[in-house]
Amino acid sequence: MTTGTIYGVGLGPGAQDLMSVRSDRLIRNAGYVAYFHKAGKTGHARRIVEGMLPENVVELSMAYPVTTEIPFDDPRYKDQLSRFYESSVERLIEIADAGHDVVVLCEGDPFFYGSFMHLYTRLVDRVPVSVVPGITGMSAAWTATGRPVTWGDDVLTVAMGTLPEDLLAERIAQTDALVVMKIGRNLDKVRRALVTAGREDEAWFIEYAAMDEERVTPFREAGQIAPYFSILLIHGNGRRP
Repeated sequence: MTTGTIYGVGLGPGAQDLMSVRSDRLIRNAGYVAYFHKAGKTGHARRIVEGMLPENVVELSMAYPVTTEIPFDDPRYKDQLSRFYESSVERLIEIADAGHDVVVLCEGDPFFYGSFMHLYTRLVDRVPVSVVPGITGMSAAWTATGRPVTWGDDVLTVAMGTLPEDLLAERIAQTDALVVMKIGRNLDKVRRALVTAGREDEAWFIEYAAMDEERVTPFREAGQIAPYFSILLIHGNGRRP
């Protein structure tokens, strides 16, 4: 019996018409579809593909055992997620060994800060795995501003709001163009880092890029809450003809 393939399929930033043709084809013809979600929630990846799945598809939900309930640097966090990924992988391998392909839905791009990476490294030497890239949320964010994010020799830095404040301020000060992701509870820290770096007036705040709720505002005018789908952006101003 031929072993099935596990497909990590990039869904893009959240709109069905921003998926690749390959992603669309795999999803619409899937026999098995797996997706991550928070316990008790449908999950954004599953919502994106609503109306696209075949009637007889088998859905495999993968509910995170923990998200923000405990700090990510707590040993329990790593332990629980590691065991979760291991059990998810065993489930996928069992299906692949029975000769079935599985499409794993991945928000944005599977290899860009996505949960699928943790499956991929555990799967790649055991069963066939294929990755379909997708448009990233940050690409949708800078497109929403209506301005190019980099010019000429501009250096683009992608930083996480979870970084220590001093390191975050240093990264902001040293780069030409900037994307800050994973803002959430770190919004106040990000604000202070921007002020320290002297770049608060250059920053933009993009919420729900490429989605119906899309909103673009100067960062100074941002509220006190950062939705899960929010990105801070500073445009580069480098060399141009």
